[in-house]
Amino acid sequence: MIYSAIVFLPIIASAFAGLFGGFFAPKVSEYVTTGTLIFIAILSWVVLLGSGFDGEALNVKVNILTWIDVTGFKANWIIRVDTLTAVMFVVVNTVSSLVHVYSIGYMHNDPHRQRFFSYLSFFTFAMLTLITADNFLQMFFGWEGVGVASYLLIGFWYKKQSAGAAAMKAFIVNRVGDFGFALGIFGILYVFGSLDFDTVFAAAPNMVNHSFSFLGYELDVLTTLCILLFIGAMGKSAQFLLHTWLPDAMEGPTPVSALIHAATMVTAGVFLVARTSPLFELAPNALAFVTFIGATTAFFAASVGLVQNDIKRVIAYSTASQLGYMFVALGVGAYQVAIFHLFTHAFFKALLFLGAGSVIHAQSDEQDMRKMGGIWNKIPRTYAMMLIGTIALTGFPLTAGYFSKDAIIEAAFVSHNYFSVYAFGAVVIAALMTSFYSWRLIFMTFHGKSRASKDVQSHVHESPLVMMAPLYILSIGALFAGIVFVGYFIGDNQSTFWANSIFTSESNHILHDLHGVPAWVKYSPFVMMLLGFALSWYFYIKHPKIPVSLAKSMDGLYKFLLNKWYFDEMYDFLFVRGAQKLGTFLSNKVDKSIIDRFGPDGLASLTVWITSRVSKFQTGLLYHYAFVMFLGLAFLLTYFVLSGGAA
Repeated sequence: MIYSAIVFLPIIASAFAGLFGGFFAPKVSEYVTTGTLIFIAILSWVVLLGSGFDGEALNVKVNILTWIDVTGFKANWIIRVDTLTAVMFVVVNTVSSLVHVYSIGYMHNDPHRQRFFSYLSFFTFAMLTLITADNFLQMFFGWEGVGVASYLLIGFWYKKQSAGAAAMKAFIVNRVGDFGFALGIFGILYVFGSLDFDTVFAAAPNMVNHSFSFLGYELDVLTTLCILLFIGAMGKSAQFLLHTWLPDAMEGPTPVSALIHAATMVTAGVFLVARTSPLFELAPNALAFVTFIGATTAFFAASVGLVQNDIKRVIAYSTASQLGYMFVALGVGAYQVAIFHLFTHAFFKALLFLGAGSVIHAQSDEQDMRKMGGIWNKIPRTYAMMLIGTIALTGFPLTAGYFSKDAIIEAAFVSHNYFSVYAFGAVVIAALMTSFYSWRLIFMTFHGKSRASKDVQSHVHESPLVMMAPLYILSIGALFAGIVFVGYFIGDNQSTFWANSIFTSESNHILHDLHGVPAWVKYSPFVMMLLGFALSWYFYIKHPKIPVSLAKSMDGLYKFLLNKWYFDEMYDFLFVRGAQKLGTFLSNKVDKSIIDRFGPDGLASLTVWITSRVSKFQTGLLYHYAFVMFLGLAFLLTYFVLSGGAA
């Protein structure tokens, strides 16, 4: 009963706010949806703390209904709960409930906030159906559900053109990844004859070294299936090449950004690979591909974050970079480390986004850091929360990020993956850039002289308690989630804690090996953190004119990073303009010159011309019809006479 309540209460609350919220005061919808999420967040912690920590493996299946039953195929809707699900319960519902609370204050002036809270709860429901799926089809339902919810929330302010464009961009880019995911599901059904996780995972070892022919090439079956699944993860988790939607998602309200980046949409891809670890463990080449994409994303996103000026975009690129870290961990076989970083990241990333929302609220909706500064003493509580989120993100000793992010770097070092050396170098350099842009955000936003107008400066104020309370709770997780849970997630108790929810082969000893790395590897993230802080302080506090002069002297590199490696421009040239040119060609040359010419303007036009003249004979007068009959009779007699004479 408890598991069904966790999954289905949010959609009930969403339906109430969406369908009946207009009949009541907005506060009713806010309190119903928020109260529901707080309740299931508490239940989620009860599930996690009452299972994985008592030494007994959590493995529960609740059969809800027979979903599809056709000849040769059957899919039940089953709630699957194990330790991996329980961890995701806590992540999704804790962050979502706090976002709901925060939104009561942040959205209090929005006339459509009933609809907003309905969308938030629907988003949570969709993610919960994804993480509790017992088969690939059920997972795909939740997968598409979070896509729809993100579209609705990113474009919530639909009268704002940039918000509508961002929502459409997120939807389209994710369709590219989802196409790969769908192909992977079709392939799994074809190869294994089932979409049930347990059936597929049990049969997977029998497909090792099996191949199939495609366009003259012999491709490994499991490698192909895993790469197709991962392409879906690339779209949802904004990995390199399919990342372009994530920064533009900032056009939605700030609470939406926190929910997408910390608990729902982008974590779905990480969860997918962890859930399907029994397949990926048998496909080392697919894991190598995951490692390469993850490492490239970590480096790429961090490099772009160095020069962004929108406070939310800096944090957005930080999310993409940290997701890259998670996929590096997945790629080297350290699935538990990836989920550990997902768990800790949820706290400090939600803290940073909601803290940024508090700053924007205080700065009269200003998001450009170049127009901020000098406000640390005017909003000291927000400043303290942002500091906690920053030190956790950069990996300050004993904070949440210190345990999980450093473990990923160590795992990359000890791995024997094809791209492990590349991944290790990329994530270490990304740690340096992460520290630099994180402290750059702090210094530009809170320190130095204010660059805001006098009118904005006069209205700077601290956010209300309803917005600050979620930040206080998240700060506890950002500080202590690592030290409290490290032993269970990746330490001595990990095998008991995870039980059978994550599969690692007998040859996978990475969780053991990462604890024996050389000292220079262990201390490298700490050194990068200090170096990034020192450089940022020197550039933005000690000598704030240096960044300006550097941008001018290295104009090409600066514009390259500022324009996000020109991916948007490249995609616009290759796909958007290409599609427009193709559409114009088809319209002018095919539609008008061929179809219209021989269709509406050709045969159809001739038919109309003939019938318009023939119809003139249809007068309804008897003597007209008699005259036509006589003409016809005369024609026939003439024909027969002439024919007979010729014969």
